[in-house]
Parts: sequence; structure tokens; C-alpha cells
Amino acid sequence: MAENEVPENLEPTTEVAKTTEFGLAKAFQESAPITDQSASGFFKQLLGFWVTFATMFKKPNTVQYPEVKAPTEPRFHGRHQLNRHPDGLEKCIGCELCAWACPADAILVEGANNTPENQVSPGERYGAVYQINYLRCIFCGLCIEACPTRALTMTNEYELADNDRGKLIFEKEDLLAPLRAGMLMPPHPMYPGADDGTYYRGEVPGSHPSQNPEANANA
Repeated sequence: MAENEVPENLEPTTEVAKTTEFGLAKAFQESAPITDQSASGFFKQLLGFWVTFATMFKKPNTVQYPEVKAPTEPRFHGRHQLNRHPDGLEKCIGCELCAWACPADAILVEGANNTPENQVSPGERYGAVYQINYLRCIFCGLCIEACPTRALTMTNEYELADNDRGKLIFEKEDLLAPLRAGMLMPPHPMYPGADDGTYYRGEVPGSHPSQNPEANANA
């Protein structure tokens, strides 16, 4: 049979014509129905059990969890975290791209406008409401790929089980990264002379004394 010849047992339908056009007529020829329903021989069955037999002699990887916890891989997809800039301002800008990218519809984001009196993140907007429903989340990581500011990342924490379904809906306060040394709790003004591009490029070294509202009030 020629390479692009239509098999005799198939009608020359449009679908077959498309298939033969791409040189797949051989696949139709080899896709014959199975007619031999007899049992396989003993040695052929033994060959099928060889993988199971060889595994019996391997040392089992048993971990006494939860007393002993096996380390996770560096790029393990665990609980999410909302990151901060070095001065404490939030990286989330409330763009909702993570919510749009989520295939399980597990993320809810509501953005709000920054004001001089309430500057939570660099730029014009911030995430006022941020929820992740871990009853729906499949930990695929598409949300962190969609984030334009690296505000959302995934940690190595995997112990998320709970008896209350309501506790598996994490709010923004549950997801925000803790304040580190040199950070100030927002809202507070942006770093002097910086704009949202400066923050995006990572050029803000930390907080400035002029960003501390309490220090300015006592001055």
C-alpha cells in the first residue's frame, strides 16, 4: 500500500482525507482490531510481574511523619505568599491577573486606589481584598507566572489540612509576608525620589526615615 493510499476498510471521508494528507495512512492500516482473546503464556505473564518483583527488594522510603518531615524540593508548590518591597510596601498592585489565570477560580482580588494618605503599594492601585480558596486550589503555579510584579510566590509549606472548611479560605492577612528588618508597616509614603519603576527594578534599598509616619509626627 502506498504511503498516502486510503485503506480499503475505510470510506474516503473528509477525516480520512485529512489524515492521508499528512501521511498517516499507515496508522490506519496498523490499527487492526484484536482478534486473539486467548490467555498469554506463563513466561509472558512473568515478564509483566518483573517490575513488581524487583521492587520488593528495594529499601522503602518510610518517614515518621509528623515527627520527621522530609525536605521538599526547592521549587515545591506550597502555600502562597504575598511579598513586600524592602521598605515594607506591598508588591501586589491589584491587577487581578492571577485571578484570571487561575483555572480553578480559587483566587479573588479586589483592587483599590492608593492615596497620599493611604499608600499601601507603589503606583496607583493595591490589592484591598485578596483571598485564596484552598478547597479549590490545585497548586499549578499559573497564578505566580501571571503576576507582573512577583508579588505572589509559593512557599514550601504544605501542611494546610483543617477540620473547618472556612479556615481553608485564606485572607490577605494570612498570605502577607512578615515584616523584616528595615521594613515599615504600610501605609506610608514611597521612598524619597522613587517611583513605581524604581520599585519594580528593585532599586529601593530599604525604608527611609522620612517614610515613618510616627517619627514625622514626633519631629
